[in-house]
Amino acid sequence: MIQRRTIGIIGTGNVGVAVAYAIFLQARANEIILIDKNRKKAEGEAMDLTHGQAFVEKTVVRAGDYADLAAAQIVIITAGVAQQPGESRIDLLNRNTAVFRDIVSQLERHSPKSVLIVATNPVDILTYITQSLSCRDASLVIGTGTMLDTGRFRALIGDYYDVDPRSVHAYILGEHGDSEVPIWSSADIGGVPIMNQPLLGRTFDPDTMHRPFLSVRNAAYEIIDRKGNTSSAIGSVLARMVEVIMDDRRAVLPVSVCLTGQYDIHDVCISIPAVLGRNGVEATIEPDLSVAEVEELRRSAQLLKRQLADTDL
Repeated sequence: MIQRRTIGIIGTGNVGVAVAYAIFLQARANEIILIDKNRKKAEGEAMDLTHGQAFVEKTVVRAGDYADLAAAQIVIITAGVAQQPGESRIDLLNRNTAVFRDIVSQLERHSPKSVLIVATNPVDILTYITQSLSCRDASLVIGTGTMLDTGRFRALIGDYYDVDPRSVHAYILGEHGDSEVPIWSSADIGGVPIMNQPLLGRTFDPDTMHRPFLSVRNAAYEIIDRKGNTSSAIGSVLARMVEVIMDDRRAVLPVSVCLTGQYDIHDVCISIPAVLGRNGVEATIEPDLSVAEVEELRRSAQLLKRQLADTDL
């Protein structure tokens, strides 16, 4: 018997539509169910995608309610409220916590065994909040974390060395945000470390190499300044996560998970390399980091813990 693949997407804003479109084009599901407080918006997006059915493999796309997610293997949460003029980050976080409290309550009732992928920012904090509100195992609640940052990082390093980014192995770990940490100590191209040595006719100069990282860290601000939101790339990230989980690929991806002592960090969600498969997070991996990188990772975790302490959990 062929398993039916059902994906739920909560929120049909820019990110929700981008991931639905990516999953639809890649035929990662038999059925995509769109849920939004604005039912007409979800219906319109479902209709729009369905009208492209003749050009891709068959995927049913429809608007639905939480009760329709009973058979969903994966539910992606992209819903959230936008920041208002003069509103503090903590006030915004508390409003999003209230939104997530309602979402998770519905998912506990209607889809208690599905893998939940959190994409709403601040993603690390909302991943932790989702885990706290849910009764399912923490391994079934995953944040997109620094997957996008890592992809940007590898692309910029590949551009500097003039190689395919898929030949670059380098991570951004920690918070998906201003305290994220570039891991230079294990970065390599084709198995050859790039730190502190010439490679492919280019030298590793710390000041020069810091610029790609700054571009990664500031990318969202730059894109939002130009087009108002970031959506296309994170849609691709989410589609990749869906592929890995649905196909039980056991791929190692830098996603936001709750740490239980890794790098002596406890009870906070940040990104480290994790093995993803059908059961969500199957394991985590702790690359050997430099002393400075470990300290930066711990600092990133502490910043997130301080923000969590101010939320209305």
